[in-house]
Amino acid sequence: MANFSKSNVPQFSVDVYQNEYLPEGGREVNAIVTVSATGGGTVGSAVGAPHLYAAGRGPDAAVAIMVDCSGSMDYPPTKMRGAREATAAAIDTLHDGVHFAVIGGTHVAKEVYPGNGRLAVADAATRGQAKEALRRLSAGGGTAIGTWLRLADRLLSSAEVSIRHGILLTDGRNEHESPQDLKAALDSCAGRFTCDARGVGTDWEVKEVTGIASALLGTADIVADPAALSADFTQMMETAMGKEVADVALRLWTPVGTEIKFVKQVAPTVEELTDRRTGAGPRAGDYPTGSWGDESRDYHVCVEVPSAGVGQEMLAARVSLVVPQGDGSVHNLGAQGLVKAVWTDDMVASTRINAQVAHYTGQAELAQVIQQGLDLRKSGDVDGATAKLGRAVQLASVSGNADTAKLLAKVVDVVDAAAGTVRLKARVEEADEMTLETRSTKTVRVKK
Repeated sequence: MANFSKSNVPQFSVDVYQNEYLPEGGREVNAIVTVSATGGGTVGSAVGAPHLYAAGRGPDAAVAIMVDCSGSMDYPPTKMRGAREATAAAIDTLHDGVHFAVIGGTHVAKEVYPGNGRLAVADAATRGQAKEALRRLSAGGGTAIGTWLRLADRLLSSAEVSIRHGILLTDGRNEHESPQDLKAALDSCAGRFTCDARGVGTDWEVKEVTGIASALLGTADIVADPAALSADFTQMMETAMGKEVADVALRLWTPVGTEIKFVKQVAPTVEELTDRRTGAGPRAGDYPTGSWGDESRDYHVCVEVPSAGVGQEMLAARVSLVVPQGDGSVHNLGAQGLVKAVWTDDMVASTRINAQVAHYTGQAELAQVIQQGLDLRKSGDVDGATAKLGRAVQLASVSGNADTAKLLAKVVDVVDAAAGTVRLKARVEEADEMTLETRSTKTVRVKK
């Protein structure tokens, strides 16, 4: 077991928000679990501590930047120019000592820098060489994103580091490999590195880009204007450089007779984790959450407990945070939360919905009805799209999700936000519709 110093890693905490009271015979327990990591970034003495990265300790991190170089990147030429400038900005943001590589992606994946199956180590010289190599980036060929990801995996795995991260930029659809090939690549890379994905322009497929980010526990977004790429890449790289603990898992233990109905991240974005569970011993399972810096995230846990009578109480689930180690052991991050169930005949107590649970149930529904509404709109179902997007406007208004409300207002004319009364706009800019779809899973925190 690694010897961890408290001075060099974030301290994790777990808070549970729920109404633990159930009516007689009630079986469903809902809780919002807030996980926070604070106070990391001070280099201390972590003797042989795999998976931990103190900010500034460059050799503990590796980054692969994957740039779309398919023929469509030349139309308009600002896309390729913007991609070069953005990649250069990201390289400038690398901390000294971080391992890195640049990959040019077409229907095949090519090493742009440093080449020969290696990673470079960031310093003034290698950053300069990498930016010089970007001049050789030119557009031509097709798009097979799975090949880019597999090359990134090979390069990143060659470094003895804790944090492995990818940044992927594409402007088009993944037309030169099958969906099955891309899924196989994602399955192969999942758990090996995290990846942020960006779509530039409006000719790419939202569900492909968001699916890549989801599978690899990263972020997805649209950059409609290539001129905005540099700022976006810089921010992505700064966030990646702030990660300090990799491969954190949310571990749920439940007693006999209790079943986990679902586990999903609900802030800062909605992300379904239920099917990603891996067994962790009797009645326990781990749900991957990726890499962490100083940040806080919320998770919705729904548990089905055995039926019980008034006055009985039980532990429905125990939540902890662990980091799996290479030898099969785990490091427990020392934070724990308890989800409880208490049966009562007090109707007021048992029917009260916890504010956090209600808020995030609404946020999850908001993401779902936006997706459904946009799909119906594309298929020509005006009435169905109007109903779903009207409900989205209503949910955004009630929850105070102002950013999503603004995006919705570019797709529908809002007649009455509180009632969810809207009309579909006759003309909608493609970038506005894609932005709404891409950012539909972004949530706002509940006001505690």
